[in-house]
Amino acid sequence: MIETERLILRPPVEADHPALYAMWADPAVMADLGPVKDDAASAAALARHDGYRHEGLGFLSVVRKEDDAVIGFCGLKRGDAQNPIAGQVEAGWMLARAYWRQGYALEAMRAVLAWGWASFDVPHIVAITSQRNVASRAMMERLGMAYIEGGDFDHHAFAADDPLRRIVTYRITRPRNA
Repeated sequence: MIETERLILRPPVEADHPALYAMWADPAVMADLGPVKDDAASAAALARHDGYRHEGLGFLSVVRKEDDAVIGFCGLKRGDAQNPIAGQVEAGWMLARAYWRQGYALEAMRAVLAWGWASFDVPHIVAITSQRNVASRAMMERLGMAYIEGGDFDHHAFAADDPLRRIVTYRITRPRNA
């Protein structure tokens, strides 16, 4: 569990599923991330992240302290084997639309990165998103990540004509004091 001023980040529990499933089913949330998910695809996403927990990784439910609302999903995982970032520690996040532009994602991910540096002896952490995802790219920069020239690639999970296929990579180097 990770705690911030306004948030608790913890492994998902069954009571989180309705909020997480609703987030994944929202076309606005998924517009720059991938296709909306039905309940089965959402359950598969949670199972995939459970598969990272044996090494201390996996995304976490983002819970707002003031009302225990599950507002998002974020954390660290291993980069997919089919991508150029395979095996690297990869950061990611998403929030339900009602919680956008309130600083929750930045607060959560700063805490995740601090926890990652304290927990894993890695030289850097990466993040990827679709080339067109301006909001996530700006968030990566606010987190101190830098765009990797030459790190763009076509994501295997998207069709050749899908505008989400072209992926950009950002990286943050381990701070000296971490």
